[in-house]
Amino acid sequence: MKSYWCLPLLALALLAGCSKDKEMDKILEISSPGGDLQLQFTLTEEGEPVYWARYKDTAILDTSALGFELVDAPSLRAGFEMTDYSTRALNDVWEMPWGEQREVSNNYNELTVEVREIPPPNRRMRLIFRIYDDGFGFRYEFPEQEGLETLEIAEERTEFQLTGNHTAWWIPGDWDIYEHLYNETSVSGIDALSKRDHPNLAQTAIPVNAVNTPVTMRTASGLHLSFHEAALTDYAGMTLMVDNDTYKLTSNLVGSERTPYKVKRKLPFHTPWRTVQVSPDAAGLIESNLIANLNEPNQLGDVEWFKPTKYVGIWWEMHLGKSSWDMASGKHGATTENAKRYIDFAAENNIGAVLVEGWNTGWEHWIGFEDREGVFDFVTPYEDYDLEEVVRYANEKGVEMIMHHETSAAPRTYEQQLDTAYALMQRLGIHSVKTGYVGKIIPAGEYHHGQWMVNHYRKVLETAAEYEVAVNAHEPIKATGIRRTFPNAISREGLRGQEFNAWSVEGGNPPDHLPTVAFTRMLAGPIDFTPGIFNMKLAPYKEESQINTTLAHQLALYVVIYSPVQMAADLPEHYEDHPAFEFIREVGVDWEQSKVLNGEVGDYVTIARQERGTDRWFLGSITDEQERSLEASLDFLPAGANYKATIYRDGEGAHWDENPSAFLIESFLVDRSTTLKLDLAPGGGTAVTLEPATAEDEERLQTYR
Repeated sequence: MKSYWCLPLLALALLAGCSKDKEMDKILEISSPGGDLQLQFTLTEEGEPVYWARYKDTAILDTSALGFELVDAPSLRAGFEMTDYSTRALNDVWEMPWGEQREVSNNYNELTVEVREIPPPNRRMRLIFRIYDDGFGFRYEFPEQEGLETLEIAEERTEFQLTGNHTAWWIPGDWDIYEHLYNETSVSGIDALSKRDHPNLAQTAIPVNAVNTPVTMRTASGLHLSFHEAALTDYAGMTLMVDNDTYKLTSNLVGSERTPYKVKRKLPFHTPWRTVQVSPDAAGLIESNLIANLNEPNQLGDVEWFKPTKYVGIWWEMHLGKSSWDMASGKHGATTENAKRYIDFAAENNIGAVLVEGWNTGWEHWIGFEDREGVFDFVTPYEDYDLEEVVRYANEKGVEMIMHHETSAAPRTYEQQLDTAYALMQRLGIHSVKTGYVGKIIPAGEYHHGQWMVNHYRKVLETAAEYEVAVNAHEPIKATGIRRTFPNAISREGLRGQEFNAWSVEGGNPPDHLPTVAFTRMLAGPIDFTPGIFNMKLAPYKEESQINTTLAHQLALYVVIYSPVQMAADLPEHYEDHPAFEFIREVGVDWEQSKVLNGEVGDYVTIARQERGTDRWFLGSITDEQERSLEASLDFLPAGANYKATIYRDGEGAHWDENPSAFLIESFLVDRSTTLKLDLAPGGGTAVTLEPATAEDEERLQTYR
């Protein structure tokens, strides 16, 4: 394809003063509000829509084509003429009801281009480009038009033509899961076909060299890019096919074995946004709000019935083999007595909620069975679990209950019971549910990330909202910022979680896993990772497995890996009388503002967050297998105020494998002029509580030096 960098750029400001009819064959340009990002669009001589982009003086995308292959219809890729264009700008602020920050700046410039086929049937399409200082998004729109009622899309052909062989952090394209370990290679070294690496996964080995999104890259000059999508609605999820030789990424939609098309939509409709986050450093990717901003505003209004919270639950003991989900095993975990034990622990330790898994009938046949339709009943508890009594007891103790709905990947069974199940929750005053979709989707031929399941996940979310229920989805569709529109989408899994450390006899999640996740998966949205394991070697339950971090690293995750629901995942007996548990008791879950202090993808990251409604800050820093000394300036603290810093750090000789439990707790006086030195052990971390100093603190504590 011809490169258009050599052509003179014609800015929209110039076009606005010219006759549109004379300029329709020219190049349109739009810039970010700050001017550093520029995106250009034109039609080739063959009438093919193409775009390219620059950051300051650096080309970040070369000429990239846009279009579609259709089922039983000519493609929508060339033969177009430009019929109109328009521009607009927006600069406003919206408020997150919960999140990494309270206020979000939504400041962009937008270009809309209308194109029409020159030959019959003269189909029309719009291309909308929205450009921010932290990246850009674009989408296709199909207006209502005579003679075209429905589109059956065989494949979307959106291209991202990279300008070099960048370093990439990626997981293989998969139509069912995101639970692969991240790989770090050059773009030319991406080999997704060989990276299917866990026998327990319900993975789908698609026959193309494609990666799941978000996929993050660093250029030779240090510029950071991340490719993803936003506002995924009634459409198939997108993977990106990789050409190792030309460094081109091309959209490859998740399909279905039951239909000849990957997406079927009635007109008018628009696609999800295709997104590129851009930052001069890695930290800026985490601070970007591009994905949330590209979603529609809140449709639910006030969701005061959901409160961000920490929780404990009958979960980790099942992964350890101490108990089980099913009753027939003889070691059922979800008993009334055990649930009350967790409720008592939560009430005594500033933990707001308890999750009980395995409470309802059906677990004897939930996995490993071909026909799982009708297995689960989402309102009927096992005979040893008194649901009403457990809820009554929790209310008495001031603790919320979190419901659990494992569908066993049989969404039709779940949909049949949605209203009944959520009505039960509403009657009991339960406002949060963890959903699960373990296994291959029934009906056969559908996939977790195809259009059929995207619509199922949305139906669950919308139904839940009617009953004032918030959803924490596991085995989900990827996060694409829909939490802005439906703030009852509170969190989701969608990555290789903590449980892999209990399953694996080959090492579990390596120390660099979460320093990579922070710059990849977390860019998409909140993560229910379930941190806080203190029994690092998992004795006496799974001594062949282990947690591959230090204890201080586990503490720091409450700040680094964002979710409005954070689990204290270990067994209560491993927290009792442990001085480090104080950090979990105190750490916030809802934030006024967040600041990324430093970081490099896959290596380390340090984040500070101010608790919403208080003057307290919390800081978390984690590293990979390398020992590091980092600096963290506290210049975000208010001027003229002294703070007490309680520092939970790796102890002498700490090491993720050899000595993971070594830690120290120290307290000092600090202020905004202080720079903390963070000494991180291999696989280690530091967690810090920062709270306004009392008169007593100022008398007894030393100033940090």
